[in-house]
Amino acid sequence: MASIFTKIILGEIPSYKIAEDENFIAFLDVNPNAKGHTLVVPKREENKLFDLSEEEYNGLMSFSYRVAKAIEKTIPCKRVGMSVIGLEVPHVHVHLIPLNTMADIQFIEKEKLTNDEFVTIAKNISNNFS
Repeated sequence: MASIFTKIILGEIPSYKIAEDENFIAFLDVNPNAKGHTLVVPKREENKLFDLSEEEYNGLMSFSYRVAKAIEKTIPCKRVGMSVIGLEVPHVHVHLIPLNTMADIQFIEKEKLTNDEFVTIAKNISNNFS
């Protein structure tokens, strides 16, 4: 059965897309730790990060780097943190989270955003993606 991320990739579920190429996609997390919390996902469904080929892994990190730089240009924060946990969805994904405190990366407190806020944030980060 396809993961929720595969359904997003196929356009079956809407998302707040930031960037995409032939192998990866980045979109806002709909249950974010902070404004700008973004998920970077390989288009090929794979459950575990280290089950990716070395080439796919390096591609994911390179794409994530570019997304993180766009987040830094867009969202006021001390830094962009990265977390790869992957237990909640069986499809490799990188969390890129704008950090101002250590609590921002703990997946405890969540940011509540309106649809308009999600749309604006996604557009602004996308505009800074290169």
